[in-house]
Amino acid sequence: MAISIPSSPPKTHAELMQRALSLAGFCLGELAEIANVKIPKDFRREKGWTGQLIEILLGAQAGSKPEQDFPELAVELKTIPIDSSGKPLETTYVCFAPLTQQIGVTWETCNVRNKLAQVLWLPILGERQIPVAERMVGTAFLWRPSNDELHILQSDWEEIMDKITLGEIENITARHGEALQLRPKAADGSVVTDAVGADGEVIKTRPRGFYLRKHFTHAILQRHFG
Repeated sequence: MAISIPSSPPKTHAELMQRALSLAGFCLGELAEIANVKIPKDFRREKGWTGQLIEILLGAQAGSKPEQDFPELAVELKTIPIDSSGKPLETTYVCFAPLTQQIGVTWETCNVRNKLAQVLWLPILGERQIPVAERMVGTAFLWRPSNDELHILQSDWEEIMDKITLGEIENITARHGEALQLRPKAADGSVVTDAVGADGEVIKTRPRGFYLRKHFTHAILQRHFG
């Protein structure tokens, strides 16, 4: 099937899925050529390159805004690198964590809940020994979290946000959270932002992001692909 760059975002879930499924079997190099995008040697400096490439080919226009990649359809796109056995190779970034002005933010209104309400997963064979251009795109699928998954995510989010609000940001490690974890999210250690300190004062710290653990996304993949 011929692939081309859409002139507008998909109008229905069916149209989005048709576009996403049409990418299966293509290598990133082939798709980059279609999109007229330069292929990086590796992702050390361009970690978001794959997602940006797929966004172009699917017609997403949200960019880095704090809304879903396809806001009209309430769908977030997540590319996920996997090994040959189908296991995720890394955690999945969800969104930045608010380190100040948390008053009034609840699980129901937070960006994590918004981003994960409905996800278009696109697995990509991403083992490091495979050159970027030769990494193959798998079969996309649409996922909505079950009640059990939502409960786990909510519990993790509330635990982490409670610690942030109480000024314990520097005590939160990647070990906190069953499915959701908080980790530094910046190009390097020189990037800092405001946060609440232990005594309620404003401190400087590295920006943080919420990530889904590999075992959580692996379970999602296993359920879909069996």
